[in-house]
Amino acid sequence: MKITFWFILGIVFSYYFNPNPTTSFIITGIFFVPFIVTLYLSKRDFIQKIYFGFATYLLFFQIGSCTQVINNEFYDKENYVHLIKNETDYHSVELVLREKLKGSSSIDKYIGLVKRLDNKSCSGKILLQIHKTQDNCKIHIGNNIQIYGKCILNNKSLNPNQFDYGRYLNNKSIFAQIYTNTNTIKVSDKIDKNIWYYSDYLRNKIINNLKKSNFSKDELQVVSALILGQQQDISKEIIKDYQYAGAIHILSVSGLHVGFILLFLTFLLNPLPKNKLGNTIRLLTIIICLWGFAILAGLSPSVVRSVTMFSFVAVGMYLKKSTNIFHTLLVSMFLILFFQPSFLFDVGFQLSYLSLFFILWLKPLISDLWIPKNKIVTYFWEILTVSFAAQIGAFPLSIYYFHQFPGLFFITNLIIIPFLIIIMGLGVLVMVMAAFDLVPMITMKSLEICIFFLNKIINLVASFEQFIIKDIPINWQTLICLYLLIIAFVILFKKPTYPKIVVALFSLLLLQTTLLITRWKIQNQQEFIVFNSWKNTLITERNGDKVMVFGNEKTIDKLASNTSLKSYLIVNNSSITRINKIQNLYYFKDKKIMVIDSFGIYSKEINPDIIILRQSPKINLERLIQVNRPELIVADASNYKTNINLWKSICIKKKIPFHATAEKGFYKVN
Repeated sequence: MKITFWFILGIVFSYYFNPNPTTSFIITGIFFVPFIVTLYLSKRDFIQKIYFGFATYLLFFQIGSCTQVINNEFYDKENYVHLIKNETDYHSVELVLREKLKGSSSIDKYIGLVKRLDNKSCSGKILLQIHKTQDNCKIHIGNNIQIYGKCILNNKSLNPNQFDYGRYLNNKSIFAQIYTNTNTIKVSDKIDKNIWYYSDYLRNKIINNLKKSNFSKDELQVVSALILGQQQDISKEIIKDYQYAGAIHILSVSGLHVGFILLFLTFLLNPLPKNKLGNTIRLLTIIICLWGFAILAGLSPSVVRSVTMFSFVAVGMYLKKSTNIFHTLLVSMFLILFFQPSFLFDVGFQLSYLSLFFILWLKPLISDLWIPKNKIVTYFWEILTVSFAAQIGAFPLSIYYFHQFPGLFFITNLIIIPFLIIIMGLGVLVMVMAAFDLVPMITMKSLEICIFFLNKIINLVASFEQFIIKDIPINWQTLICLYLLIIAFVILFKKPTYPKIVVALFSLLLLQTTLLITRWKIQNQQEFIVFNSWKNTLITERNGDKVMVFGNEKTIDKLASNTSLKSYLIVNNSSITRINKIQNLYYFKDKKIMVIDSFGIYSKEINPDIIILRQSPKINLERLIQVNRPELIVADASNYKTNINLWKSICIKKKIPFHATAEKGFYKVN
């Protein structure tokens, strides 16, 4: 546990501070020397010395740091990102399609492996976005294609407190995106027939066979997500229902699904003898079946992660000696992060391990509170305790990332888990038979009916929107305090003692203090923000938790539902007090801020500190600068790009700072 902890700290350090690779390797070599020396001294005395422990922790901290550096493909000299000098340039890109992602109503998304860029051999992953046409169905995983277009590097988030999609892609070693349509794509006859190609071919074959058998559309979308890990075609309405009902986790293949398969296989293999040979056959069968399911589900990171985790759990179950399940969990985490340290920053990875840890740790304590005598009651009590333990573990992190909590998750889990057990069993059976062009009508219709009732139940639970707690603000300090509080009270609950009571009360006091400090900071903050709103102008003035919003006259009615504004309000625990039309002049603290719109009318006597240009005003910027002598000029995303480029060059010439929100993101005065 200690080694894994220091290893993870090393990954986190390297992720945030980006140390030089050469320096990291040299320091690792230096730390290896005291480790060997202290190991020799400890073995000679037959006692594990304290300095050996410190040397070990420092070494694994540095190994974690090096692991992150090695797996960061940005440091790979062969990566295509080093060949992109200017985002406005067009490039000829040759790539092979690796994975299809969930797109939108108008765009298909793929991850491609770059082979050549401008006839130069290179490597690396790129996000390919293709406008949907009927020709898109001709493109499959494994196809080698050539595209001529712009490679756009990932940008940081352009609005405050917004999900940073660019960083999310960088974590997955996808450093650029390319937009195109099928007219500009040349598809080669060459196909890379690797495991991803056969996995995609098998899934398409199964789905097509089910379509030919008249499997209902909505039900097919859900079963494709449940069993095959394919969420690309699932409707927004279904996803929304599952989110509101607290069951969105069952639509992405994860530890829940793999755990069901492990239990189902264990049940089927139970008749085998309990000797060494029987256990070996069990273990090999389970591991082969789990990885077969991973291939069927497309070998996505979440599937590979879950199957790896439960493969170790299976090994722990069938080892001859008794093992600590927590150690098995830590070993699986250590090895997964050793080969893919970026998983540590994946929400799914964090939620999977936290949920499983709390199920193993907290569930037995809750189960012992009441032992029902009736088998049916016992069954539902077990479901309830597992759900509660998992939700306790995932609750703070879920709020931190998603800012909402489904209040009816208990009811949802009590109802759907029995359904899910049947659906997973029937689903795997139907998928395997469909892979061999056999779709038995009775089995298929049984699965379809189960999915139909599952969707109806989810829709019914989701309709009680008053039980969904939304827009919950929480920062990382509060997140840590929440977990400290939960852990302290669980330890106290196991065996109450005076020191444990003190620790639990102290953790409660720490949480309250953190909340008060956060609230005090918000109440004493003042900021004026120009948002990056495409083709529109959005300005806010916040005083504590009260926000005044200024917008275009045509879009003023829609501002309250603006996603960028909503994220900003949630994180800052604020609310809109007034929505107004954009003014020509603002006074904020000691700054005078003048706004010039498409009419290009402005006063020559104001002498503003900041000038905001919107809606591409026809002005002589050089004369404007000469007359008003501003400290800064800001151009929002409502301006034409050609105007922004012209203004930028003039500001450089006049040595005036220029801030274009489309390039640098939002502008803030505080």
